[in-house]
Amino acid sequence: MRTYVGHQQAVSAEDFVELALGTPVELWLGVEGENEMERAARLDAARDILVAPEYRSLPDDVARIAAEVIEAHAPELFNVVPLARPSGRRRPSRKGAAA
Repeated sequence: MRTYVGHQQAVSAEDFVELALGTPVELWLGVEGENEMERAARLDAARDILVAPEYRSLPDDVARIAAEVIEAHAPELFNVVPLARPSGRRRPSRKGAAA
């Protein structure tokens, strides 16, 4: 099955995210081995993108995509185990306790 975002085919998860967001993931996460000058230039470019009118919804889009991924794949990603709640006796209320 092929996945398209607009008219572009996404052949990997990285392609899909880049096409969905309209920016390369490396712009936000950096690349291994970048020096301070490269990092500063990358962060400047990222700031410029965030203030551009066509990218105003980008932070919300990223949060939505991250939430959807977590919701769909939480057990595999995070090895979540629900905590057992103690049964029976409840902890006494602190209401009305002498100060």
